[in-house]
This record gives sequence, C-alpha cells and structure tokens, in this order.
Amino acid sequence: MLQTILINALRILFLITLQSYVVNRIQLLDGLILPWVYIFGILMLPFATPRWLVLLVAAVTGFVMDKFTGPMGLHTSACVLLGFVQPLVQQFLAPREGYEITQRPTIQKMGMAWYATYAGVLTLLHHSYLFIMEQLSLSGFFYLMFHILLSVLGTMVCMIIGQFLIYKSKSSEQ
Repeated sequence: MLQTILINALRILFLITLQSYVVNRIQLLDGLILPWVYIFGILMLPFATPRWLVLLVAAVTGFVMDKFTGPMGLHTSACVLLGFVQPLVQQFLAPREGYEITQRPTIQKMGMAWYATYAGVLTLLHHSYLFIMEQLSLSGFFYLMFHILLSVLGTMVCMIIGQFLIYKSKSSEQ
C-alpha cells in the first residue's frame, strides 16, 4: 500500500514538473494546442482508490499546478471536478465482471477503445471546464471549441505515448 502511494505521488510530482517546465513552454499552432499532461497522474490512480482520496489527490495536484501556472483555483477546481467524475466514468465503463481490486486503468489491461473512451471523456471534461473558466465567456465559441478539441487530442496523444513508455504490454507479461 505504501509503495503504491509513493509511486503515485512521485508520478504526479514528475508530471507537474514536466508540465510546468517543459510542456507549458511548447507552442503548438501558436498556443492553440495546450496538452495538460499532469492529469495523467489522476487518471492512472488504481480503481480501488477511495473516492475521498481521489478528490484529495486531485485538489492537491490542482493546487500545485495553480502555484506554477497562474490564477489560483483554476486548476484546483478543474482537477476536483475531474476527481469527482472519474469514479462515475469508471463505473459506467466497468466490464461485466468488474475490475480487479489492484488494477489500474491502462491500455494494456483494458484495451485501447476502453482507455480512449475513459481518458477522452475525462480529458474533454477537464479541458472544457478549464478553458471556459479561464476565458469566462463563450465569445469566440467556435475558436474555443477548436482550442478545447485540439488540446484534448494533444493531451490524449501524450497520455497514450506515456502508457506505452510506462506499462508493459500484455505479451511481455506472460
């Protein structure tokens, strides 16, 4: 248990550092694509993580990101929303036989279609909330939607690459 907590804490700390010092400095399409890779740490929490702990991890992660990136409360509230909805999405996408107690939401264990749906829905929700609250209006609605969708796509690509870099494939586990 302690090892799992330590691994997740280090993963989230690494992702926040990566986000703050590397990813935020990359300008893709003149800032139209903003991958927020730090949410990968929240999305990769084991299925058995208690809901209160998911919300706490999300709040702390968002707070630390706010300290690095600007308006206080913006990332915190977006991450708390993500942490609140995450178990609901997991429950909705749960296989008939359920999840293993120690299982993580990975492509290797759950499949690409499941992971793309899981991460895509949660990333879209996070980014939509984050960008709409940042702008505080829906003026330029189509530009905002384009910005959200491209950023979701960029984040998803980074998370999928991260999945293949971190986790073993099914064939190598046997």
